[in-house]
Amino acid sequence: MTLRVHLADLEGAAGQPLGPTDWLRMEQSRIDQFADATDDHQWIHVDAQRAKEGPFGATIAHGYLTLALVNKFLPDLIAVQGASMGVNYGCGKVRFPAPVPTGARIRALGEVVEVAEVKGGKQMIVRVTVEIEEQQRPACVVDTISRFYG
Repeated sequence: MTLRVHLADLEGAAGQPLGPTDWLRMEQSRIDQFADATDDHQWIHVDAQRAKEGPFGATIAHGYLTLALVNKFLPDLIAVQGASMGVNYGCGKVRFPAPVPTGARIRALGEVVEVAEVKGGKQMIVRVTVEIEEQQRPACVVDTISRFYG
């Protein structure tokens, strides 16, 4: 469920748990497209035959693909209303505790860690955890930094 909060009330969202989002299946076609876009064709991502014999028993998603999908999940976690513009300002700590096997389903949970005033707007840090269905360790944990302007 998406938390909807007005820009003027954003500070009140600090500490709020967010999500979970809907599940998203990590298809090989998405992994292949990411490999093409980034020129990262390492066999653990794109060679299903070789990957069967590798350390994960199948191809896995790129860690940076999982991180990139956080941008898809964020609007499903929180919607800031009353802003004329929102921008991704960066990321804090990023970790990849577990690989995402091809065919696995992932979703995101979040928490608003901090909200602060910045020139002309507000900055929000959301810690996003990307879960893998039926696995204990998450695929990715990242502190996203977003700025919103009225």
